[in-house]
Amino acid sequence: MSKIVKARTIARGYAEGEAIVSSKPLGFNLGVDVENGIIIETGHPLEGVSFKDKVFVFPNGKGSTGGSYVVYQLADEKTGPCAMINIKTDTIVAAGAVMGGLPTVDNMDPADYNSIETGDWLKVDATNGTVEIIKKGEE
Repeated sequence: MSKIVKARTIARGYAEGEAIVSSKPLGFNLGVDVENGIIIETGHPLEGVSFKDKVFVFPNGKGSTGGSYVVYQLADEKTGPCAMINIKTDTIVAAGAVMGGLPTVDNMDPADYNSIETGDWLKVDATNGTVEIIKKGEE
């Protein structure tokens, strides 16, 4: 059984895919291998993991403004996530998402955000500000 929840639109669009969840922020500038969509930030909980074609769920970005261009490159080269969900999207991630047309939302109810687990299927409608959460193993 799925649940549809409200979210704030950061960058319009629609995408769906498997969730990959991080409890920690990510520094996109020097924290991601753009060529293959692997997180390379030393010490990050997802270090060595690819988020290509997944819905990346993480609190926020961190680091320098060069991260905006990395988010844009990931979207442009289709090597990164298909959509992003944040607790509160920072300006670095927002700028890259808007430039790259990468559906991005934030400001969900904290209980709904915290219910998302890696492996859940998410339908991110960033045009209408909704996220459909389908728990892993359910249809």
